[in-house]
Amino acid sequence: MIKVENISKSFEDNHVLKGISAQFEKGKTNLIIGQSGSGKTVFMKCLLGLHEIDSGHIYFDGNDYQVLDADGKMAIRRALGMVFQGAALFDSMNVLENVSFPLKMFTDQSTSEMMDRAHEVLKRVNLKEEAFDRFPNEISGGMQKRVAIARAIVMNPNYLFCDEPNSGLDPKSAMIIDNLIQEITQEYNITTVINTHDMNSVMEIGDKIVFLKDGYKEWEGSNKEIFKTDNQAVTSFVYSSDLFKKVREVYLKS
Repeated sequence: MIKVENISKSFEDNHVLKGISAQFEKGKTNLIIGQSGSGKTVFMKCLLGLHEIDSGHIYFDGNDYQVLDADGKMAIRRALGMVFQGAALFDSMNVLENVSFPLKMFTDQSTSEMMDRAHEVLKRVNLKEEAFDRFPNEISGGMQKRVAIARAIVMNPNYLFCDEPNSGLDPKSAMIIDNLIQEITQEYNITTVINTHDMNSVMEIGDKIVFLKDGYKEWEGSNKEIFKTDNQAVTSFVYSSDLFKKVREVYLKS
């Protein structure tokens, strides 16, 4: 799991994160939600080690990242998988080359071993073999997201981070990607952290939800508990979705 204790982060006079504590559980999809400017992106970048926190602690399965030496921090980083917003595939590489890229960078596997592993994870994300030799601009947005997920898990990560993984997709494709991420999380027992504003994702795969407001953790709970909360900051944010209102009404009547 990932455990965060009282972390703060500022950029000069701009105090972005203000004493946030949270716990992200293994084998579950952990969502970070909140309005624009609430600190979601900075929070995720701190978890990834892209921003150094000003105070507090971040533990990866009990290992305090702040006190690890360079080798220890590198070991944690190599245990991270990342699905970037917009997929962020390399335009000059085909699908197989994109997925095998981390293996070329960080392992001494043979070309045959890398191709076998790339095929394995691409099949796991349900991408057809006919797309393996295509370039990113030759496949759909949904297929690009599948490739991005395959690349993120090719190194068998312990922790998977996803930044708006279904942005730019139609509702059906977005739901498929959400369900795929949840399946992989449970199948491989990964600690998955998802930065999202999509209320459908909250309803469908929100095993654990952390709601940020103005740099503070305002609320945390599950997608079932969020229907019952009387926290006004949470309700004003999530119930702005008409679909969420309808689902909540059905849930409370059941």
